[in-house]
Amino acid sequence: MLTLLGIPGALRAASLNRLLLAEAQRAFGEARHVEANLRLPLYDGDLEDKHGIPAEVQTLADQIAAASAVVIATPEYNKSFPGVLKNALDWVSRTKGGPLRNKPVAIISAADGRGGGDRSQFALRLALTPFRPRLLTGPEVLVADASHAFTPEGRLIDPRYQKALTELMQDLRAEAERP
Repeated sequence: MLTLLGIPGALRAASLNRLLLAEAQRAFGEARHVEANLRLPLYDGDLEDKHGIPAEVQTLADQIAAASAVVIATPEYNKSFPGVLKNALDWVSRTKGGPLRNKPVAIISAADGRGGGDRSQFALRLALTPFRPRLLTGPEVLVADASHAFTPEGRLIDPRYQKALTELMQDLRAEAERP
């Protein structure tokens, strides 16, 4: 059975990107779904030198390595992706084995602005480059006016968003199943 690791770019439990991540998991289909925890200490080289890789960081790296595919749902904070997500990437880059290398990865975003997180996705794609994942380029899933994009039950309202998300997740699944 495939394992899909969902990485929410926001810490808030009621984050719109957590709702979008849940929709992505449904669209991916049957799989073991795991959600990453980004409540990590701030990256600090002195901390790493003194204590090594924190256990929660190693857990994240191990989850990435064990996953068949990864989907990252990122909000847009000040025209980029959140610091908590950058911090996680900085820590993961310090772990052994390059867990993101050749890993199928999709990026999705929900934001209240009219671009739906387009700048956060652009910045995140750039930040992922050194990791050398198999990053899907589309279809782009950019949920704009996100506060009004979900039903009270957490389902996407606009069928265009659902269609794009379903296509992206099916492409991610195909990448995960590829030898």
